[in-house]
Amino acid sequence: MSSFYESWSKDQLIARIQQLEVANNLAGPPQSVSIPAIQTPNSKDTNEVIEATVTKKKKSFDYSKFSTRRIAIRFAYLGWNYNGLAVQINTDVPTVEGHILAALHKTKLIPSIDPNDCEFSRCGRTDKGVSALRQVISLRVRSLLTPEQQTDSANDNKEIDYLHILNQLLPDDIRLYEICLQPPEGFDARFSCLYRHYKYFFHNNNKLNLSKMLAAAKSFEGVHDFRNFCKVDGSKQISNFKREILSASIVKVSQCDDDNSLYCFDLKGTAFLWHQVRSMVAILFLVGQELEAPEVIQTLLDVENTPRRPAYEMAADIPLVLYDCGFPEMPWKSFKNEDSLQRLQDRLYFMWHSTWMKLTMASVMREMIQNSAHPSYGAPSNHESHRIVVNLGDGKGKNLTKYVLLSKRETLEPPEVVNERWLRRKADKNKTE
Repeated sequence: MSSFYESWSKDQLIARIQQLEVANNLAGPPQSVSIPAIQTPNSKDTNEVIEATVTKKKKSFDYSKFSTRRIAIRFAYLGWNYNGLAVQINTDVPTVEGHILAALHKTKLIPSIDPNDCEFSRCGRTDKGVSALRQVISLRVRSLLTPEQQTDSANDNKEIDYLHILNQLLPDDIRLYEICLQPPEGFDARFSCLYRHYKYFFHNNNKLNLSKMLAAAKSFEGVHDFRNFCKVDGSKQISNFKREILSASIVKVSQCDDDNSLYCFDLKGTAFLWHQVRSMVAILFLVGQELEAPEVIQTLLDVENTPRRPAYEMAADIPLVLYDCGFPEMPWKSFKNEDSLQRLQDRLYFMWHSTWMKLTMASVMREMIQNSAHPSYGAPSNHESHRIVVNLGDGKGKNLTKYVLLSKRETLEPPEVVNERWLRRKADKNKTE
């Protein structure tokens, strides 16, 4: 190809470069450009003419020509690849809502990726690493139907196939699978939610006293002040830490022959504080390891006598899932046709199979090494028999040489102090600006 350009003049080469820049969209924003056809030195013999590429300026999409409608979408996601659910600014790790809003904007269903432009609302905010199975959002989107047609469910098949077109643009670990085209009047995914249902999965390995964990979990039920079971964010200025727990239990999920059965902390409540569930699980693990008594839950809930949270580490994020969100009766619908449903199932199977195969390989590797590796020289072990590994739900835990009771630990600042310091810093910042 290089010999092809050797006989070209400087002007011909410049024109060719300009032509390629336009064709590849490298010369800045698309604009009306006209480049004459370039006659090559051999064009008389080969009759070769390189046609110029012309790009026209794209017309902006006029949302005013379309009606809109309020909808609710139910979806699931695996959280370990994301920096939480809520869209964030200036984050290197993507968020679940970031993907969803980008897909909505790309398909011209919303005017921008700003949640405020589409009356966006989420049911339950999940943090980095946490998954959800029946998460719900509500928002206003573009519609093909008039407001009058939207009120009649007989016209639903004429509407945009929202689930299908959005799932085509989303990663496999974010799947939309139900939609409500006629939510109740005034419906809001956050404020219309009746309860949030969480599950935290863990293996027992015969190392946890499940009966004591269950007794401790029951102490959470009812209305309590959970300031000692959360992380305080001064920017939120929260002063009411009372939340209602509808049910709390320890449930066996599956039985294994090697006493490695899977369990979960099953928790249902009306609303939750930041990192509340993982903080609750962390204390339950201490009770299960018999490092703390079950009564420690009641002690921490008694904020009159325990006004400051003791320093302790939260349980890991990945085992936690927002299992369900309860709402009033609503006309949920799924996919319009079998083809869309089959595509969803195929992508779910591929995701499951690839994850399952990695688990299989890790299991084979673990078994091989466990069966083959052993001390070769009979040297005495340096392993300290009194070493304590605090269960954090991550399979690794935290190594301690000595366990300090929660009642003997340093405590964090009370919420009032955290809130006041944040307000003071904000005021100081405003003065300097």
